[in-house]
Amino acid sequence: MLCVTAGCLSPGKYAVQLDTSPYTDLFGDKVLIFDDTMDPEGIKMTLQALHEQQRYNEFGSERYALLFKPGTYNFDVTVDYYMQAMGLGRYPCQVTINGAVQSITSTSSNNLPNKVTTMFWRGAENFKVVPKDGEMLYWAVSQAAPYRRMHVVGDINFDKGSWASGGLLANALVEGRAGLTSGQQWLTRNSSIGLWEGGHWNRVFVGVEGAPKDTWPDQPTTVIDTTPVIREKPFLTLTPSGDYTVFVPALLHNTSGPTWINHDEEGELLPITSFHIAYPDQDNAASMNQALADGKHLLLTPGIYTLDETLTITRPNTVILGLGLPTLIPQNGVIALATDDLPGVKLAGFMVDAGAQLSTTLIQIGPEDADADYPDNPISLHDIYCRVGGAVVGQAETAITINSNYVLGDHFWLWRADHGVGTDWMDGQNKHGLIVNGDHVTIYGLFNEHFQAYQTLWKGEYGRTYFYQSEIPYHPPSNALWNDEGKPGYASYKVADTVQHHEAYGLGIYSFFSGKSTVSNRVRLENAMEVPDHSGIEITHIATFAGRYGGINHVINGLGPATEVGELKLFDGFKGKE
Repeated sequence: MLCVTAGCLSPGKYAVQLDTSPYTDLFGDKVLIFDDTMDPEGIKMTLQALHEQQRYNEFGSERYALLFKPGTYNFDVTVDYYMQAMGLGRYPCQVTINGAVQSITSTSSNNLPNKVTTMFWRGAENFKVVPKDGEMLYWAVSQAAPYRRMHVVGDINFDKGSWASGGLLANALVEGRAGLTSGQQWLTRNSSIGLWEGGHWNRVFVGVEGAPKDTWPDQPTTVIDTTPVIREKPFLTLTPSGDYTVFVPALLHNTSGPTWINHDEEGELLPITSFHIAYPDQDNAASMNQALADGKHLLLTPGIYTLDETLTITRPNTVILGLGLPTLIPQNGVIALATDDLPGVKLAGFMVDAGAQLSTTLIQIGPEDADADYPDNPISLHDIYCRVGGAVVGQAETAITINSNYVLGDHFWLWRADHGVGTDWMDGQNKHGLIVNGDHVTIYGLFNEHFQAYQTLWKGEYGRTYFYQSEIPYHPPSNALWNDEGKPGYASYKVADTVQHHEAYGLGIYSFFSGKSTVSNRVRLENAMEVPDHSGIEITHIATFAGRYGGINHVINGLGPATEVGELKLFDGFKGKE
């Protein structure tokens, strides 16, 4: 029986308490597991208490996973900071919500209500949602807030009519209308939608049935008919006998639409007994490394894990899966997580905060000398979020470094904080969000912001990016201090001069400089992108926008118009010469 009590965490807040229950023993008290035989009023009280506690808890330490066993539920599920709501069915139709699975919290400032530009770090997966009386669903979010593996029997909007930034709809079916009123950008991948409407700066559709027409530059829309290669995110599910398992989807090529639509999804079921279930109050880096060395997969329950040594993956096909956005914080300058050069590793659903001492990178995929090729069983990363500052003061030279070949990235948000703690320009060395040294690396949904040098530095051959969102740093003191060998600023997306082959589709790069008191001191960026002029380089659709102060001199390689304050510029792209 679920109960809700007031004031358990701090005055004026609500806390959720659970009595002894067979549903929570396995995963701890921050994983709430519901079934449709429970009192629905009790469940609604619990969900409301969590909403009150978490809706403005942007940099808090609380983390929750809300798991729903197969069945039918008649209420709304509201998801806020550090909350993940998941159906435990093998397919979305096995957990039906007659109501909403929604994110509806917003903020107001400068006479602008309903802003969701800071509604981050949440997620919903694996539900069928039937809205009440045909009402519009709202998943009004910005970065690090995926809506995955969802079946919406109706319409959905991804903002609330005011400022909104980012978002991902993946492996989903929306029977009605999906879209934006005012949102800046959005990625939709491997989905089926009845109709898309709206959006401002940059929307990208990859493998989407029902995608709008590509009318660039009349509308900032990029459409790729099929997804060249993807492995969908692993997820927790129940067998018909009631045992927990993790389903790991198979690698697929040249796909469109959801993978689960015909109930014949390919993949592997891993029993929960093959996982070491980690708890933040019981486990440390040594215990988790021992489990990994013993051949266990790793399931991270919600909470904060401080690491005094690197989590190291040394065995092929290892799965690390987070529930409720567990967060790793490296200590003493170590790398938080590193893999050997292995096939089939899957990393999904967790965050990494930089620690107080400088780490060379937060996540390292493959050692520096990685050169193995596993095209039929690549390493893949899903819903991985790295943060430098914001919640804790931290330093990291790079957030993610990819050295292995054929790696797949499925939704990253790499963020040097622009608010919260540790955001001053001199607080630390925070150069890059992503460095790619491996060949044949493909990333869908790369959100990468505010780092002090190149946000993205790509050195490997045959790389591909589908959707890119980047704000360059807000607060460089001047171009005298922030310049690339004399050029104003650092390009957000830099492909190394030695690279012969690279593709990128649907890129949005924006400046929101803080500005200075005189025009002469206002910071500018020379190029939003820089790439080699080689015949194998193809960049398709770049959007630039400038806000507040300063601006961007060129779109790419000295080409394209300047972008001044308040302007959106749409540029066709760049094709290298022989």
